[in-house]
Amino acid sequence: MCGICGFTWNDPENIRLMSGVMAHRGPDQEGVFCDESISLGHRRLSIIDLSENGTQPMYNEDESMVLVYNGEIYNFQQIREDLLDKGHVFRSRTDSEVILHAYEEFGIDCLGKFIGMFAFALWDRRKKVLLITRDRLGIKPLYYYHRRGRFAFASEIKALLTLDEVDRSVDLQSMYEYLGFEFVPDPKTMFRDICKLEPGHYLKVTDGSVETAPFWDLAVEPFKGSRSEAEEELVSLLEDSVRKRLMSDVPLGVFLSGGLDSSAIVALMARHMNQPLRTFTIAYKDPTYSELPHAEKVARIFGTKPNVLVIEGISPEEIENTIWHLDEPMTDLSTIPFYLICKKAREQVIVCLSGEGGDENLVGYDRFKASKIDRFYSILPGVLRTEVIRAIVDRLPDRPQKKGAVNLLKRFVEGSCLPAHGGHMRWQYFMTGDHDRSLFLPAARAMISGDPFAPIARVADGKAFRSTLDREVYVDLRFTMPGSVLMKVDKMSMAHSLEVRVPFLDHRFVEFCASLDPSWKLSGLTTKAIFRTAFKGILPEDILWREKQGYSFPSKNWLRDELHDYLTDRLNSSPLIREHFNLDYVNLLIRQHVSRSHNHNHVLWGLLNLAVWHHGISHASFGVSTQSIRSSM
Repeated sequence: MCGICGFTWNDPENIRLMSGVMAHRGPDQEGVFCDESISLGHRRLSIIDLSENGTQPMYNEDESMVLVYNGEIYNFQQIREDLLDKGHVFRSRTDSEVILHAYEEFGIDCLGKFIGMFAFALWDRRKKVLLITRDRLGIKPLYYYHRRGRFAFASEIKALLTLDEVDRSVDLQSMYEYLGFEFVPDPKTMFRDICKLEPGHYLKVTDGSVETAPFWDLAVEPFKGSRSEAEEELVSLLEDSVRKRLMSDVPLGVFLSGGLDSSAIVALMARHMNQPLRTFTIAYKDPTYSELPHAEKVARIFGTKPNVLVIEGISPEEIENTIWHLDEPMTDLSTIPFYLICKKAREQVIVCLSGEGGDENLVGYDRFKASKIDRFYSILPGVLRTEVIRAIVDRLPDRPQKKGAVNLLKRFVEGSCLPAHGGHMRWQYFMTGDHDRSLFLPAARAMISGDPFAPIARVADGKAFRSTLDREVYVDLRFTMPGSVLMKVDKMSMAHSLEVRVPFLDHRFVEFCASLDPSWKLSGLTTKAIFRTAFKGILPEDILWREKQGYSFPSKNWLRDELHDYLTDRLNSSPLIREHFNLDYVNLLIRQHVSRSHNHNHVLWGLLNLAVWHHGISHASFGVSTQSIRSSM
């Protein structure tokens, strides 16, 4: 895995500064290319072909094309053989050189031939055209800036912020959407002048003009076979995806939570390894958050070398480090635990497989169940739901455990009160009506426009779906996952120069899962139904049928105790919070949360991350000393 950057003018010093900010993404090598109208930078983490032959920027035979690339193409050897048959000559055995020759041979259609995760920039020196692109599902990030005919891009926002012309102004609409969804939806970022390239898209820059277009979208062709045939195909496709992701010239391991997805990956990896797997697991003292007993059982069955990290608490420094690496607030509650387990894994391996994508493809989240239950609950008269049931449920005090009947009931009723067109994302949205009315100061609220669920409509409206569940899966894959789950995985792993591979997000597997009958995935209230039955005989019954728990940590309890003073000080001293938010209401939320009369964990954690992030970007180089980078060049 690597870091890439560039801009459409010649400046060797600034391109080295940009790539230097991302040294954690590629500690092994640095390379730059500059001519009269382009500057490209690259940081390399060596995974395939550890020799100097893999150094980037990389050129074709006559050096008319230049490439900087971040990712892995898992079928590159097959494509390479096809290109050799067509007369192409290779200098290395890397997938990056395959991209160059594939583009020479097939043009933009080469993107459809790649199986993997990627973000790359290719400069055509003859045509003076810059092509940048991002993989189908958005596993690898890519940001860009385009103003007044000047264009720049990078794997991380902090690299773009080294450029003097890039404004650091906060986009208030993005801030509003972040507090609801806990991430900034594509293509926007928290910065007014910086965008994300959307998954499955490419962008061409010609003479200062920018053209963006999709090269892939999830299309559903219903599966024609029987359920037993589907189960067999599901296991086969996932196993092939796992096998392809074992390609490496460096040590690799796997994250094992003890849940269904990671356990399945361990089981399939074990079939293709000639030595014990290294597994990496998170544990907590609170058993309602910890999955350690289940992970230990899977480790014993498959004879792995287990490594366990027990998280007893988090420090302000760890919060600030993760936010610096994220570039913008993104408050998935598994982010800091994932940062810490990546750090531990990097002590032994350079590549790790992980189970992200299983819940999106195969319907594993509680929000899918809540949406189904709500179809019956919403039949009740509105007055009964809002003025009786909600009034009773709101008075129930929050319980300290992760889930439990009371906590689940409170969350369900809260989500059901949000506008129905929010669909299943109502249970993954954390700005209640009260927050919406009371949290923002009038001047800020006047600058926030539109429906909070408008970003979902932009992604899904106008597309044909067989069922409500198909639409919900599409929204998870195309809206939620790229901006939240996958951003977490990339940024937290690359913070430690660790490459993470996600077998559930092989696009062939994604397309197959989308083709399945929705009732096979959510059967009654059983999530991942077909996945569970497909893995009978491969995984033990108690792993197959247990409820999803996840990596998230007990932040709601820590905000009441050891992080309380840090939370209060940060929110009350933040210029951003004081400028745009009602501090009296913010402090009321803190008091209610500490008293356990309410659980305001998500909005308080979101505000804390926002305040810490804004403090960081207020400094000249977003937490990195420009002078220290220049002195190391």
